[in-house]
Amino acid sequence: MPYASHHSHPTDDAEPLPASLKIVSYNVQVGVDTRHYRDYLTQSWKHLLPHRERLSNLERIAHMLRDYDLVALQEVDAGSLRSGFVDMTEYLAHRGGFPYWFRQVNRNIGMLAQHSNGFLSRLEPAEIRSFRLPCGPGRGAMVTEFGAGKERLAVCSAHLALSRRARTKQLDFLSELIGDYRSVVMMGDLNAPSEALELRRFLSRTGLHEAAADQHTFPSWRPRRKIDHIFVSDDLRVLSEQVLDYALSDHLPIAVEIALPEALRQAA
Repeated sequence: MPYASHHSHPTDDAEPLPASLKIVSYNVQVGVDTRHYRDYLTQSWKHLLPHRERLSNLERIAHMLRDYDLVALQEVDAGSLRSGFVDMTEYLAHRGGFPYWFRQVNRNIGMLAQHSNGFLSRLEPAEIRSFRLPCGPGRGAMVTEFGAGKERLAVCSAHLALSRRARTKQLDFLSELIGDYRSVVMMGDLNAPSEALELRRFLSRTGLHEAAADQHTFPSWRPRRKIDHIFVSDDLRVLSEQVLDYALSDHLPIAVEIALPEALRQAA
């Protein structure tokens, strides 16, 4: 198979959905607090070796995440030398009070690094699936389903490639992946601005639209590009949206609150 997927055991006992959900997506850059372009050089060792500020940064991130119901994380480590063998997704889940958490290791370099995506939830998922994206190693997506009936909310979180050609193929793959769902949230570090042709094509194919603020997210110390996104289907009403002034990475987190339709919440 060109793209591996892993299915959890679905449950028919998943809790009903609330009236609204607060959602955030954050590329945490493995806990490295980058404040200037020069830090990419002077602090590059922090991407390879442990450092004492990392857990302090993660504590501050966990404190911020306490305000949210669903969290998509990019650039977390699943437990290697550089993280002090701490699984960052698990750590943020426990410190943020999330009962459900999932990791997706996309590039396993043994003891040196465990490049991963993470997902935290206050709601019990009905099912979660993990996918390796096309065009090279190290990029992945997760689809997490919520709801007790046949009509479910699908939350897709992803971290896309740097090249446009690879992103185009990855977005084509994702559009097929979520095409059968009526209620969809798609979010993550997509490495492309809103006006990028590949994103416009993806939105046209899926019927999703931009939910989060039209503010830049990268670099965090002087944001000039919006490459972190949250897209939603038309049945999900956006109650609030913002880019958070929380510069503990080279990205800023992006957040929305959405209202869920009654039909979705009461589906049996």
